[in-house]
Amino acid sequence: MSVTSRYREAWEGFWREAPGEVGAVIWDAGPALTARPHLALFEPHLAASDLPVVDLGCGNGTQTRYLADRFPHVLGVDLSVAALAHARHADPADQAEFRQLDAADKGAAEQLHAELGDVNVYMRGVLHQCEPDDRQALVDSIATLTGGRGRAFIVELSEAAKPILRALAQLPEGPPPKLAPVFAHGIAPAEVIDDAVPRYVAAAGLGIVTSGELPFATTEFHPDGTRMELPSKWLVVGRAGC
Repeated sequence: MSVTSRYREAWEGFWREAPGEVGAVIWDAGPALTARPHLALFEPHLAASDLPVVDLGCGNGTQTRYLADRFPHVLGVDLSVAALAHARHADPADQAEFRQLDAADKGAAEQLHAELGDVNVYMRGVLHQCEPDDRQALVDSIATLTGGRGRAFIVELSEAAKPILRALAQLPEGPPPKLAPVFAHGIAPAEVIDDAVPRYVAAAGLGIVTSGELPFATTEFHPDGTRMELPSKWLVVGRAGC
């Protein structure tokens, strides 16, 4: 299985039009609000901290570069070639490696695992934007990539975020400026119900090591100047029984 051409083109269109400056994309919050607190939750549960790290759905690479400062081998992968162009442009020192990958493609995941061996995976806000038929395949690929020793940190918008986003989309003045391009390109966030994620994990042969809830920081702000945050849930997963 691989993603549909419509889905691929939606992301290419989004990233081709996205401004290059830091924070211009709604989910591009800095690592101090994202990868740093996530690593504090993830690192204590790594079974093998020396494994390569794959930032799955890396986008413009903001979190990938942070991870590359803390792990010896970090690879950012994304479906969108345009996103990777942003990532490479923002990384002139080549802190991290970036490459295109359709993570819903079983063969592509198997090929990457054959190259790297078991890896630890970081994935922030990817599953909830996938088309329904791709979600299980995506988690299956995480199982392939982590293998027997790796673990994955998965953080996704919870279903409670959907009515919040719907209300923002229906504001009389239109959605907030950084949210508008998401809807304009046909990307539908917060489409996964909370109970579905553990089912995808179990069906992939993975177990939940630990889990919890955190606010999902965005780069958008409310009229009163407070940062817009959305409810999210996170999991650390690994091979069942490991």
